[in-house]
Amino acid sequence: MAKYLGNRPTAVPLTSADIQDGVITAADIGAAQITADKTSGVIRPNAKPLIINGDMAVAQRGTSTASIAGGTNAFYTCDRWSFIVDTDSSVWTQSQDTDVPSGYGFANSLKLDCTTLDASPSYLLLQQKIEGQDLQLLKKGTANAEKLTLAFWVKSVKTGTYICELKDCDNNRTVSQAYTVDSGSTWEKKILNFPADTTGALDDDNAVSLEVTFFLALSSVYTSGTLATSWESRTNANRGVGQVNLSDSTSNNFWLTAVQLEVGEYTSSTIPPFQHESYGNNLQRCQRYFTQFGKNQGVTAGSSKTYGMGITNNDDLNSFIHIALPTTMRTIPTSITQTGTASDYNIRTVSTDACTSVPTFHSATPDAIILGFVNSGHGFGSGVVTRAQTNADASFIGVNIEL
Repeated sequence: MAKYLGNRPTAVPLTSADIQDGVITAADIGAAQITADKTSGVIRPNAKPLIINGDMAVAQRGTSTASIAGGTNAFYTCDRWSFIVDTDSSVWTQSQDTDVPSGYGFANSLKLDCTTLDASPSYLLLQQKIEGQDLQLLKKGTANAEKLTLAFWVKSVKTGTYICELKDCDNNRTVSQAYTVDSGSTWEKKILNFPADTTGALDDDNAVSLEVTFFLALSSVYTSGTLATSWESRTNANRGVGQVNLSDSTSNNFWLTAVQLEVGEYTSSTIPPFQHESYGNNLQRCQRYFTQFGKNQGVTAGSSKTYGMGITNNDDLNSFIHIALPTTMRTIPTSITQTGTASDYNIRTVSTDACTSVPTFHSATPDAIILGFVNSGHGFGSGVVTRAQTNADASFIGVNIEL
């Protein structure tokens, strides 16, 4: 629209007064003309990222684990990402790495390094599991079910076809999409679209409902059919058709970061930016599933590193220590993981008494745990503090309720 001054048209900016309601419709505006950069922000139906620690920033358990062999299904470095190696002969080192795509605000990636090859593996994969109560916005199993888009940055020495799978654990249904690593040892961003599923509602609870899986190697059990690019009842032969074997050479390294799962269907030009969180918020979300005390805390052993306070019982040998958890966990813990020896801990009142055994699990709520420590000499009913002793930096107490 132009306003005229004399005989010469002079363009002036449009204001709201120049536009009547209903004059300009969606059909009048080209989709390519509206981008995320021209809007005040991206509105997501989910307030928090569905994928936790997608930028691999949190690694409570440590930054590197070597000699990961067949028959394992565990968490090693980056929180919330389990690494599953079937009973194969391949051996791996997993690490939180600083190799990242440049210029996108990422500082870490998850790296896998093959140290012993396997030419015929059963399966090898990275996976994150999501609670059903966080997925109700998908409306799965209804006529209004939502499509999903999985986006991520990947780098691999091994080029070729890789498969990502979504698995509905409540109804045993799966859908898979393929992507290609085009250039070896080069960061590439991938966008995968998954259809809506009007069959099978997800449970509204704190158990696993959805598995997001990055296949890395598969046997013919999982590749001999037709890739299930639409949701179907799980058929193993259709889950990973075309998947390359990442474990076939000790030269094969694999990096992954910036994993995001968005509600809706997006392309490389419309995908919302990765939703960066503060480290503190990211850590707190990870601690819902795993938290630990004592390791990598940067406190000199035997100084002010305190685990908790408690009381001695009537045999004058055992102390029960209450440790508050940093956030409410997914459910009530029933055990602890622990490394180190009894000499890593001490019980203190007015004097210090070295413990004679490692801590044991006693009871818990979602917000706290009570551990038993064996010591002597403090008397029945004495208030005590449990602290680090010498060499305590090598030990830790972990509380694990991963999905």
